[in-house]
Amino acid sequence: MVRVRFAPSPTGYLHVGNARTALFNYLFARKNNGRFILRIEDTDRERSAIEYEKALIEDLRWLGLDWDEGPDTGGDYGPYRQTERLSLYQELSNKLVQQGLAYYCYCTKEELQARKEKALQEKKSITGYDGRCRQLSRKEISEYEREGRKPVIRFLVPSESIQVHDLIRGLVTFAGETITDFVIIKSDGLPTFHFAVVVDDFLMNITHVIRGEDHLSNTPKHILLFRALSAKLPFFAHMSMTMGPDRTRLSKRHGATSIRAFREAGYLPNAFFNYLALLGWASVQGEEIFTRDKLIQEFSLERCSKTAAIFDHNKLLWMNGVYIRNTPARRLLELSLPLLQKKGLLPEKVDSKLLERCEQLIALEQEKFKTLLDIPERIGFFLRLPAYDEKLLQKYFTPEIRQLMCRLLPELEKLSRFTPEEIELAVRTFCQEKNCPPAKVFHPLRVAVSGTTKGPGLFEMLSILGKDESLARLRLVLENETFPAGKDGGAGAAS
Repeated sequence: MVRVRFAPSPTGYLHVGNARTALFNYLFARKNNGRFILRIEDTDRERSAIEYEKALIEDLRWLGLDWDEGPDTGGDYGPYRQTERLSLYQELSNKLVQQGLAYYCYCTKEELQARKEKALQEKKSITGYDGRCRQLSRKEISEYEREGRKPVIRFLVPSESIQVHDLIRGLVTFAGETITDFVIIKSDGLPTFHFAVVVDDFLMNITHVIRGEDHLSNTPKHILLFRALSAKLPFFAHMSMTMGPDRTRLSKRHGATSIRAFREAGYLPNAFFNYLALLGWASVQGEEIFTRDKLIQEFSLERCSKTAAIFDHNKLLWMNGVYIRNTPARRLLELSLPLLQKKGLLPEKVDSKLLERCEQLIALEQEKFKTLLDIPERIGFFLRLPAYDEKLLQKYFTPEIRQLMCRLLPELEKLSRFTPEEIELAVRTFCQEKNCPPAKVFHPLRVAVSGTTKGPGLFEMLSILGKDESLARLRLVLENETFPAGKDGGAGAAS
């Protein structure tokens, strides 16, 4: 059975590049009816935090990923946090020492740095550890221990070239001299990344290691460790890196980089799932919009690109807009409800009548939304009196226009049916009778009821807002010469 894993470190919020790695592992597992495992690499005790682990799990689940084994679900190969597996690393590292495949190294950081500086002065090439502690005598070991030195355990690297058979990149060869004896257990007893990841993959029966290209240089070390542990080698596949538009590693200077940031920016999980899958992978037909099931069906490592995946915020925004337009208004309301409540547009408890109204408002403007953040911005004035901008009022409510709008008000008050058709007929008839261009009335009327010059069709907007609220807002603007910029006028919301 195919068994793959995603093994993040809980040292910060989930990065886009790491989320993409998780997604590719997930797709590969589901395509092959295999198992997808979540494993937490938390041996960096200074930087790891349980809060980040919780956030990481939340973000993965928001993205739509589910795992068959993990710290929150359990499984036959647990525990799934490295800090709960320390005895396993200690046991296997001791075994390697007993077999002569690893050894204790007592060199201090200061000694290692001094030897490095001396080599630089003598213009000698530096490839790594010089093997000083490979053949220590018992006397030397005793002296070091009397000094209170705490040793590390180094793996004894054989002098041979290593070949990596990569499912994406083909055959990659590393010269033996580029790899020197490396640490597998630190002086505090914790495993290094290299040792812990191999032991975990070995004991968890991982069949395929799918990870970023930046780990390719680590793979020769891992292959050597698998062999030393008499473990079957997994298949390796190294994905291209996720880059910014300038082809440098994706970072904060390119904008948002964490899944949490994109969640808060109003992106839909399905859209983000779809977009991530297209970074460094393409379908046979070159399609761009996929359902999850179709992505699982189409996915293959053979279709993964060797070249860098460019993260394009504009394309993601476009794709998010496509998904928003194709999402039922009721679902958009569910997703945006916390945003509407945070803005004070809706109460904590919303009754069914108000929910229906909000669904209607979202459907009205749905074609214009690009992210969920657009929803409170575009429908907010329906739910609460807008904050009037003084400059906008000065532009659209000159003394002449104020006088004109005062004459329009009684005509609107006469309407018994406040439908879009009846409102439009009344306003256009008024413009003809007063011999004024329609725009001279349309724009001020829109500003009076919405506080902005943009929005849905004017007459449909007035009808949905309702006669009482529409006319109350128009009166409010006509009765007040100025409004402090950005201050809420104080009228009640339409219901």
